Amino acid sequence: MNIKNVMVIGAGQMGSGIAQVFAQSQFHVLLNDISEESLQNGIHIIEKNLNRSVQKGRITEQEKTGTMNRLTTTTSIEDAKDCDLVIEAVIENMDIKTKVFKQLDDITKPEAILASNTSSLPITEIAAVTKRPEKVIGMHFMNPVPVMKLVEIIRGLATSDETYQAIKDTTKRLQKTPVEVNDFPGFVSNRVLMPMINEAIYSVYEGVATPEAVDEVMKLGMNHPMGPLTLADFIGLDTCLYIMEVLYEGFGDSKYRPCPLLRKYVKAGWLGKKAGRGFYVYE
Repeated sequence: MNIKNVMVIGAGQMGSGIAQVFAQSQFHVLLNDISEESLQNGIHIIEKNLNRSVQKGRITEQEKTGTMNRLTTTTSIEDAKDCDLVIEAVIENMDIKTKVFKQLDDITKPEAILASNTSSLPITEIAAVTKRPEKVIGMHFMNPVPVMKLVEIIRGLATSDETYQAIKDTTKRLQKTPVEVNDFPGFVSNRVLMPMINEAIYSVYEGVATPEAVDEVMKLGMNHPMGPLTLADFIGLDTCLYIMEVLYEGFGDSKYRPCPLLRKYVKAGWLGKKAGRGFYVYE
């Protein structure tokens, strides 16, 4: 299948990043969100990223202009009717995602591929609400999308070989590296990453060390570019908690039990960098 026209649903940090890399790779992109304000915030993020790339000599001013010209915003999901590929990047909530996929199944042409950027939820369950489960697949981009090379491609139970190959080829056109994984809670990335972050939080909760000390140990001792608690703040503590709950429910294993301190911070509204406070305070 020749994919040319793409819609990205959700203009937040992930959605805007996904829209940017598609537009930079010569795709025509519709960026969709429920409010005009969210769309303008998303476009602002993209322009900021592109301006930084121009300043650093990674792209030219002409390439930046071309990228922006290939981007269109819309608050109407009905505009997905002519798209070859739709990528959902809304909040990590199964009820909201399945509602979006039901709508897309009715709106889009029969041959269109529907992809989810979910970081932990089962693709098979999302696909089951559509009449085209063979054309539903997971495309889990890493944050920040314009920088990170990996895309986890998750096949649901019914995902066809043709759909997988089309998404694999598309991912390569984005100058990203596709890695195929099976449909298990957390896939590979978050099944490995989130328990590490959760254990780092337990180390603070149990008084083993301060957040600063935990992060220093992992940076200097394990050569991690960023400490796990700084990373948790960057991801969003609410997102970390939600993924841990998906893992805990999906596997039923106590090793995935979210740390009580993580729950406390989320209830307090200390969600990390986006809220101005998490394990660290941000200006």
